[in-house]
Amino acid sequence: MRISLPVFLLLAVIGLAGCKPAAAPAAGAIAPPVEATQARTGSLPLVERLSGTVWAENQVALYPEVSGRIAEVLVDNGQAVEANQPLVRLSDRAAIEQVRQADAGLRIAEARLRQAHAAQAEIAAQEKRIRTLGTRNLVTEVELETIKAQLESSEADVQLALAGVEQAAATLAERQDALTKTVIRAPVAGVVGMRDAEVGMQVTTGTRLFTIGNLDRVFVRIVLTDAMLNYIEAGQPVLVYHDGAAGREPPLEGTLARISPFLNRITRSTEAEIELVNTARRLQPGMFVPVDILYGQSRQATLVPTSALFTDPNTGREGVYVATEPPGDVPAEELSPAVAVKFQPITAVARGAAEIAVAEIEADTWVVTLGQNLLATGRSTARIRPVTWEHVMALQNLQREALLAEIIRPRSEPRTP
Repeated sequence: MRISLPVFLLLAVIGLAGCKPAAAPAAGAIAPPVEATQARTGSLPLVERLSGTVWAENQVALYPEVSGRIAEVLVDNGQAVEANQPLVRLSDRAAIEQVRQADAGLRIAEARLRQAHAAQAEIAAQEKRIRTLGTRNLVTEVELETIKAQLESSEADVQLALAGVEQAAATLAERQDALTKTVIRAPVAGVVGMRDAEVGMQVTTGTRLFTIGNLDRVFVRIVLTDAMLNYIEAGQPVLVYHDGAAGREPPLEGTLARISPFLNRITRSTEAEIELVNTARRLQPGMFVPVDILYGQSRQATLVPTSALFTDPNTGREGVYVATEPPGDVPAEELSPAVAVKFQPITAVARGAAEIAVAEIEADTWVVTLGQNLLATGRSTARIRPVTWEHVMALQNLQREALLAEIIRPRSEPRTP
């Protein structure tokens, strides 16, 4: 985390005030106290910083499939449930009565089918007898045509009764299904939350009852522009940050799992997902989290801490304050004698979360990391307290509250390394 200039100024005034004073500068030369560290050579991971939204695995909102009045709520917020576990029961009196009516309708249809089969069998027997008599010329042609028509009609009656049975059976199955839907069950295993179900509520298919999801695995969804797709791809490592322990907890590590191939026609952007194991429950669904996508390495260059960057208020040019000579062998917690410093404009080769690669500065150059505001009034000298690179990185990673605690801690306590 980059610390704001006011906080660094506060640290320069209060933190450095506790150092053992060095000899007073020459008359007319006011050399303010600053902290400085040596630039180093290296490469930076190329990082794209984005914001993402956390979603639980299989996160879904639960709605009833039938309308009714809630008779019983079986779970509460934060409760873990298994797949198919009952969550809510609706009043089922009307559904039970409809099932009884449908069952009676099926029995009636089946009875009509049996009647139709019996009538068909009787007519078929008559048709056989008349056909036999016809071979002996004992019946007329009209009688033969009449019995044939009656047989066809009886066959149609059977088909009609059979269709009635199928229709009644479908109605019964539909009513039975509606009865089972009066019990709302968990579609997946997970944790329920966002409860809106209360006993006595009249609900419809548009009433949300719960949200459920697996919190042990989460997805972070981010938006990528079409330009980002030129260098960001699935499988790249990512770091997901969260609010924890004043920023001292490490970020969650993961990979970019998938990228949608379809761009929004208006915004020219698409959505990507990061899969993370969340058994420690450090992420909660709905959280907004910073995400760093690591898509490569920069070339070798001189590295300086991001806290060393300073914008010249007169020119608006970005740069760093550098010492034109080493501060010398200064004991711990002490300031050097006044040394010459100057503002050096820089061009960023690559930017990281805590470091920046520049081309205008050589490695081992002493750069001011704390107290630049004290030099911005045109002062050309400063008293330097040399600090390690690790000390600067630790300060940059502190949250504002932890930084203030570091500043005002008792002198007897050890300083952050």
